[in-house]
Amino acid sequence: MRGLDQQNGSLFSYVNLEERIPARHPLRKIKAVVDLALSSLNADFDRLYAVDGRPSIAPERLLRAALIQILFSIRSERQLMEQLEYNLLFRWFVGLGIDEAVWVPTVFTKNRDRLLTTDIARKLMAAILAHEKVAALLSDDHFSVDGTLVEAWASFKSFRPKPPAAGAEPPDDPTPGDPPPSPSSSTDKTEITGDNDTMTDTPKSTDIVGRNIERDFRDQAWSNATHASITDPDARLFRKGRGKSAQLCFMGHALMENRNGFAVEAEMTHADGYGERSAAIEMLHRLDPGSTRRLTLGADKGYDAAGFVTDLRTMCVTPHIAAKKKGSAMDGRTTRHAGYAVSQKKRKQIEEAFGWGKTIGPIRKTMLRGLDRVRAQFTLTMAAYNLAKLPNLLAD
Repeated sequence: MRGLDQQNGSLFSYVNLEERIPARHPLRKIKAVVDLALSSLNADFDRLYAVDGRPSIAPERLLRAALIQILFSIRSERQLMEQLEYNLLFRWFVGLGIDEAVWVPTVFTKNRDRLLTTDIARKLMAAILAHEKVAALLSDDHFSVDGTLVEAWASFKSFRPKPPAAGAEPPDDPTPGDPPPSPSSSTDKTEITGDNDTMTDTPKSTDIVGRNIERDFRDQAWSNATHASITDPDARLFRKGRGKSAQLCFMGHALMENRNGFAVEAEMTHADGYGERSAAIEMLHRLDPGSTRRLTLGADKGYDAAGFVTDLRTMCVTPHIAAKKKGSAMDGRTTRHAGYAVSQKKRKQIEEAFGWGKTIGPIRKTMLRGLDRVRAQFTLTMAAYNLAKLPNLLAD
């Protein structure tokens, strides 16, 4: 007998939201870890909010919603609020009841940005890794480090000359009829330093001011020393290597343990040729301050510098760094051991975290401005990457 296509909505629902989620759904394991991590941050949340006044959005719900946005590649807060209206799985994970109203997107964004600082993001990542089931999956001795470029939310048209310093005399106006500067002139060339090389570019710009106006990049040199983005002054013009295009970006860094490839520390710096090594030292200090136990650190050739290798040995860290063909700071004390070859294989796994963050997560081109906000987003993305690995690693 054919059933009837009746679409009359029921006035009441007698099924609990918890019962609608499959028992073996991957988010169940993730939510159990996240809830315990958030409960350990109660004291930190209490310090951020006033005792009196109108209650705001619960910080636990804000962070769960931010994690859902990353895990399911939801590109905007407006789309996230739209999905929370009808997606019962998302409502269950965030902690919203089936009849609770969803927040206005701008209200959610302001509350989240006020809460989600770099400090809170790092504490959340540390709390997730400190979970008893997650901590058993981590290595205590062997780590790898690497960096990646995060494209800034700013265009080349926003890259304009910096205003002259106070007391500095403005440059003389060119005499009418004078020829434009030669592209081969040394005064027109600017060095933009990357990780492994230096390039010389001579792009030019005009002084036309306006919204989305065409720019001619001839007849005027530009560099990070003389120019800055008016959209995001923290962004820097940088290119990864010889033959690659320069772009306005930040540089994200991650420290990975070598057993299962979890990101245990994250950092964000201005894009420059020294950011990777300085960030690696900072993350090692945060990971195990004042430790005297021997660690190993795998890295690519960009970290093969005498000063960096010396700093690692001073910190009781054995450098397992890929050696350059010429002028390498690595020697047979390290490269002759079998553990060095193992680290060279494992260190490449850190690219999976960056690849996940740029395809599933939001860090291919950030939609935030300012180094601090992008740093918090990058740290939370690495924490979400760790969560995405848990369902396959945790035993039932």
